[in-house]
Amino acid sequence: MLDWIANAWRVPELRKRLLFTAGILGIYRLGSWLPAPGVDPDQIQSYLDSQSGTVLNLLNIFSGGALSQFAIFALGIMPYITASIIIQLLTVVMPKLEQLQKEGEAGYAKINQYTRYSTVGLAAVQAAGFSFLFNRQGALELTPGRVVLLIVSLTAGTTLLMWMGELITKRGIGNGISLIIFASILSGLPGGIRAWFEGGPFERLVFPLLALGIIVAVVFVQEGQRRIPIQYAKRQVGRKMTQGGSTYMPLRVNMAGVIPIIFAAAIMAFPPTVAQFFPGTQSFVNEHFLPTDWTFVLIQGFFIIVFTYFYTAVQFNPVDQADNLRKNGGYIPGIRPGPPTAQYLDRVLTRLTLPGALWLALIATLPTLAIRYGGFSQSTSVALGGTSILIVVGVALDTMRQMESQMMMRHYEGFLK
Repeated sequence: MLDWIANAWRVPELRKRLLFTAGILGIYRLGSWLPAPGVDPDQIQSYLDSQSGTVLNLLNIFSGGALSQFAIFALGIMPYITASIIIQLLTVVMPKLEQLQKEGEAGYAKINQYTRYSTVGLAAVQAAGFSFLFNRQGALELTPGRVVLLIVSLTAGTTLLMWMGELITKRGIGNGISLIIFASILSGLPGGIRAWFEGGPFERLVFPLLALGIIVAVVFVQEGQRRIPIQYAKRQVGRKMTQGGSTYMPLRVNMAGVIPIIFAAAIMAFPPTVAQFFPGTQSFVNEHFLPTDWTFVLIQGFFIIVFTYFYTAVQFNPVDQADNLRKNGGYIPGIRPGPPTAQYLDRVLTRLTLPGALWLALIATLPTLAIRYGGFSQSTSVALGGTSILIVVGVALDTMRQMESQMMMRHYEGFLK
């Protein structure tokens, strides 16, 4: 492992990408500790400490502790994720967006532009919601000018984060949005370890074994795949006869990765935000949208399963895959090309996605089960729980794959020279 990291550091291009990614993440962590104008971080922190176990605590984790400081990056990257969900859902029901999606790079650029505009609007709404919430709880003094200043500052912070994430994806290593959430969760690791160390004897003994088991299971499921055999026939291309051969099409058990959990967390954070504008619904939201409440757990699990199937369908279209195979002279042994191949791939993918979706839902409910039946503390279960481990391990695996592909590309280039 150490030799692999040392070899990666010796590649100049990869070293520049790693340093660029680290620099952007360092700027993000710095902005997470810079309070917004006119904010007293101690009052915000004391209020959030009294809200342990609520959805605000979960949002604080995804923001890397920036919400407890009401910092420039207090909203984190969640408005962008929520906007992405909305745009992807609208793509299914709006023919114009669906047509843009099929236009290639130009269409995707237009959809990304719509997503950015939606992110700015959602960030402004959430900034206003949090400002009025903290004001009503006595943690923040507001004037009309300060409200405008806070909304502009927090919205600008989310927009900057969105741009930084795109920079990491383009010029760094890994997916920028995922790495920002990755850094946010890791920032809560010291607090989770301290809470675990201060816990009871049973928690100190069992929790490391449970966390290790979750890590092993996450790696096993994330790397699990079904290999569909593909056979290519000989064919004439111009004056050249191409040789046939056999390969396989890998279908992963969890093709959606950690995205469904992030999507579900963004959706579950939306009702508390809306409730800030309708005080009459505040008691209902506080009663049914606590992370330790079974209603919250069941709704979140349902959204995780739905988003797993939805995001898998967005990533992998059986009809397009079958059409590409037919055009390239490929076929699945025993399956006729065309619609029968698409139906076969759809059936296999549907059956394969079900255990992956149930696994994601189970991982997301582990902190609640640990708090209710294991006697674990809230801080330990949330900071070091199944969702956090899944996101951290999943993002780490994806980033390592990209690093490995960069190293293999450099290796092959040197070999050909």
